[in-house]
Amino acid sequence: MFVGREEQLEQLKALWRKPVASLVTCRGRRRIGKSTLIEEFARRNRVRFIKLEGIEPQPGVTNETQLNAFAQQLAEQTGCEDTRLENWFKAFARLAKVLNPREKTVLLIDEISWMGKFDVTFPGELKYAWDNRFSKNPKLIMVLCGSVSSWIDKKILKSKGFVGRPSLNLLIPELSMRECAAFWRRGGCRASSTDIIDVLSVAGGVPKYLENIDPALSADENIKRLCFTPGALLVEEFDEIFNDALDANLGLKKRILMSLRDGNKTPTEVAEALGLENNGHLSGYLDELELAGFVAKDTGLNPCTGKRSNTVRYRISDNYTRFYLKYIEPNRELIAKGTFSFVSLAQLPGWDAVLGLQFESLVHANLREIIRRIGLDQTLILSAAPYVQHPTTRAAGCQIDLLVQTRRMHYVVEIKRRESIGEWVVTEVEEKMAKLKTSRTVSVVPVLVYDGRLSKRVTADGYFGWTISAQEMLGMGEAL
Repeated sequence: MFVGREEQLEQLKALWRKPVASLVTCRGRRRIGKSTLIEEFARRNRVRFIKLEGIEPQPGVTNETQLNAFAQQLAEQTGCEDTRLENWFKAFARLAKVLNPREKTVLLIDEISWMGKFDVTFPGELKYAWDNRFSKNPKLIMVLCGSVSSWIDKKILKSKGFVGRPSLNLLIPELSMRECAAFWRRGGCRASSTDIIDVLSVAGGVPKYLENIDPALSADENIKRLCFTPGALLVEEFDEIFNDALDANLGLKKRILMSLRDGNKTPTEVAEALGLENNGHLSGYLDELELAGFVAKDTGLNPCTGKRSNTVRYRISDNYTRFYLKYIEPNRELIAKGTFSFVSLAQLPGWDAVLGLQFESLVHANLREIIRRIGLDQTLILSAAPYVQHPTTRAAGCQIDLLVQTRRMHYVVEIKRRESIGEWVVTEVEEKMAKLKTSRTVSVVPVLVYDGRLSKRVTADGYFGWTISAQEMLGMGEAL
């Protein structure tokens, strides 16, 4: 099933109004639906669609393998010759011949980093082909797509040879919580918001994972089936997406992720946890993990000075990754033997603490919905990120789950997931706001984003400027 992505589809559709060819880059984590989006775009616009996909690197795969696959795929889809291609210059020349300048065509070159992995001349040949062949076709939208975002970033987006050439750079995010709820509407099932949030806390808004949800089963049953059964999808998945998304130093990058599984850290704290030097190499690894969609980098503005914060903190932004590292990988042997079992998620050690982190990740991934609900969708947002105020001799420390800053207003967003949320949440937030140092020229408003039973006294108290429930984020009432 295809859900959401309307904004990206509209961005692509606008390219048809150009009188010249368009070059598009499309990035995002594995299983996020990049190629499916492009196929859906071509289908909706009823245009010719050609998809050429690189072969996954493994022992025995060479540049010749990639060229042969290119020739065979092109012949199968266009009827052209499938004779051997000697190099990428000839490959792109053959491709250009089958493109009709009078017929709208979407050309998808998928897993481009795999395709060009074995030939250092590949980016240069592609650039030549674009400049001298493809760009001359006014009916062409050419999409370069891949899971190794760092390759596209280095070889295309930051390459001097491609400066000014891409018309659109698509970074495909997870589906929103509202869009994810559609996966539970199949077959007329009425899942509770609690069950949906439990599953999303584990799987995130990744279409491939949600397609495997059985809406007739409870969250615990779905998670057992997908995460704790021998050979299950999410048992084997991490190694595949991790290896495919990154080029080198996989062991060290995985250790970096492990250091972040229990909460965010500064680069210095990561280095100390792993016994490494905090240098350019570590920064480079963190940047690659960010590009690959595993972590997010939070900076934001200092609410007192309005200047960019000197402290950078990294957190795991991919819910599945954290859940895998926390619960699946340590139990792989038991899972393989079919002996790992639990009655409910609450039995998993430390689940309540992890639940908070997982729900926070969901909320951060749905920041636009939060901004819309507090009436800021037409307002210039200066900063929106978690904020940590370190204690000093003059001020106490505090930690804000999400601090949204505009020129005149600061919104302190508290994110809570508990079975029952009482008046204590007001006390907690009031203490944080009392410690938070802000400029005298701004107003500060508390906001609560929550999942659980919220005490009526909290609502009646009127302390929070806005209270936003998980049900609202999902676009539902108590049940679907």
